[in-house]
Amino acid sequence: MKKIIFSVISFATIFGLTFLAARPNFSAAQIKDGVSRKIVVFRAGLNDSAKDGIIRWAGGVKLKNLKLIGAEAIRVPSRAAAEKLKTHPDVARVDEDAEVFALQYEERNAGIKKITQSSQLLPWGIDRIDAELVWPGGNTADPINIGIIDTGISNRHSDLSANVKGGMNAINPRKSWNDDNGHGSHIAGIIAALDNAIGVVGAGPKADLYAIKVLNAAGSGYLSDIIEGVQWAVNNHIQVVNMSLGTNSDVQSFHDAVAAAKNAGVVVVAAAGNSGGSVIFPAAYPETIAVSATDQNNVIAGWSSRGSEVDLAAPGVSIYSTYKGGGYATLSGTSMAAPHVAGSAALVLSMPVGAYDANANEKWDPDEVQKKLQDRAADLGNTGFDNLYGWGLVNAYSAAQP
Repeated sequence: MKKIIFSVISFATIFGLTFLAARPNFSAAQIKDGVSRKIVVFRAGLNDSAKDGIIRWAGGVKLKNLKLIGAEAIRVPSRAAAEKLKTHPDVARVDEDAEVFALQYEERNAGIKKITQSSQLLPWGIDRIDAELVWPGGNTADPINIGIIDTGISNRHSDLSANVKGGMNAINPRKSWNDDNGHGSHIAGIIAALDNAIGVVGAGPKADLYAIKVLNAAGSGYLSDIIEGVQWAVNNHIQVVNMSLGTNSDVQSFHDAVAAAKNAGVVVVAAAGNSGGSVIFPAAYPETIAVSATDQNNVIAGWSSRGSEVDLAAPGVSIYSTYKGGGYATLSGTSMAAPHVAGSAALVLSMPVGAYDANANEKWDPDEVQKKLQDRAADLGNTGFDNLYGWGLVNAYSAAQP
């Protein structure tokens, strides 16, 4: 692979941070609140007034509409109230409003080093997927719309701001989508940091980014907020969503939302998880492109989740990218692998569909994008598909060729 060396005078780095699929240390209040939150799925044909009346009948309080799946997120005072809801003839299902998270694990003795970086470097992951070889041909993923369903994106980062076109805050719509954690901004840089002579550069350096804030400053959130974020992406013509988040809970409402997004033409890319065990959700759903993480030797990270649900592998160990505020950080996780694939998908979407137009509609559909990424991936591990690397290491340059 082509190696480009940039002059680096100095740079800001956070060492030893990684995103793992273990449960966070929630407060007692959060746990209690989580137990009381439900997603109520109604029979088809009910209007909002009728739905609200059913919620009140059971003693619940409406939190938000989830029109994408015909549901409402609510808070109930007791388990008995939730059970009462299930008895109503117009209620199809009551799901848990599960906790979803992008976990940050800081190794002992790791610290933050703040130094000024004055020149641009090509992160090893972007180099490894050969994204930089695509740009000279004029393909910079402009103007593909990419939604980052995460902790938000820094609204004042000089290496991101020109590409960030807007967003939403599903946690509190009265507040901004600005990133108060850092995780979402790191994802944003891998996908589309500017090619501007400072900091880093992303896989699609002119893609349009949208911050869909569904996780809080601690990197955790509720499934209903994720679903609302997916709904916003569909309504706002987002073409690719990156979901570097997950839960061990298989909730039908989550699956329904992901399926609805794909059916609307959205390419859904998701991190496989960091437990070293089975793939978590939503990556485990067949409608997503599930991504495992590799290191600089093209070997799967020991903590990367694996299984038959994995579709592709991508760089995910010691990835240097943008961070909250105006900073930069080195992080590891399948959280970092997924955006390499999302950026590659954007580059594919920027070219004619050609021979991959399986349904002859003259436009890219999610399955067609996924097939091309898989066909053009570099095979790793066992020949062909395997449970560690899926169809192989994503290669943006190969995928962006006719």
